[in-house]
Amino acid sequence: MRAHASVALAFLLITIVPAMAEDVVLLHAAGSLRAALTEVAKAFEAAGLGKVQPRFGASGLLKDEIVAGAKAEVFASANMEHPQALVMEKRSGSVELFARNRLCALVRPGLEITTASLLDRMLDPQIKLGTSTPKADPSGDYAWEVFRKAEKISPSASAALEKKALQLTGGPTSPPAAQGRSVYGELVAQGTADIFLTYCTNALTAQRENPAQQIVRLPDTLAVGADYGLTVMNGASVPAYKFALFILSAEGQRTLAKHGFAAPALPQ
Repeated sequence: MRAHASVALAFLLITIVPAMAEDVVLLHAAGSLRAALTEVAKAFEAAGLGKVQPRFGASGLLKDEIVAGAKAEVFASANMEHPQALVMEKRSGSVELFARNRLCALVRPGLEITTASLLDRMLDPQIKLGTSTPKADPSGDYAWEVFRKAEKISPSASAALEKKALQLTGGPTSPPAAQGRSVYGELVAQGTADIFLTYCTNALTAQRENPAQQIVRLPDTLAVGADYGLTVMNGASVPAYKFALFILSAEGQRTLAKHGFAAPALPQ
């Protein structure tokens, strides 16, 4: 999908309005976007378009914070449903698909595993299977979608996987990672999980920090993609709209692509 012409025109028009020195864009964004949107925000600030104050976390929890009254202007979610829920409550404008991701398996060093054997390994009672927390974090919802697909391959697999899955991240009481470190890489390195179902972008970050950790692609029969949705809250400042459009611009999309996301608004 390419950015709509109207979006491109709006970007050109809105950049004519200078940002006031005190304007700070309040960004709520999925944790998987931390590296990419931090870089996008730095480019936005360097261009003199405004300052960005980010809050990264599980998209479901961030949505709940906004519903409860947290001050936010731009919401970048790891799914389309959470920002669409804000639209339904008339809290924000339309939702734009701005990035795509997919699920991968991050695997501890030494565990013999391939794409073909992944499901059998996940079902192995001796294997600790880590996921994020469903409903609170879309990554957990996507993992449960993998489990439902597994049911078509192996009867009763879904129930078995749901029962054994360790919901280690993305919940309201989940422990944070050490600053500047991948929580997924740390959990695998500590032996808390042998296999962790997470976004491929997260797995790449974890592997850079822990080179011996493996990334295993899910077979086509289990593959799950993730569509990321962007919305601007009603009453947001002009710089907030500028930042949302900057994410959708060619520069913002190239940055997302550099960090491993598929960038749907990037011209083909």
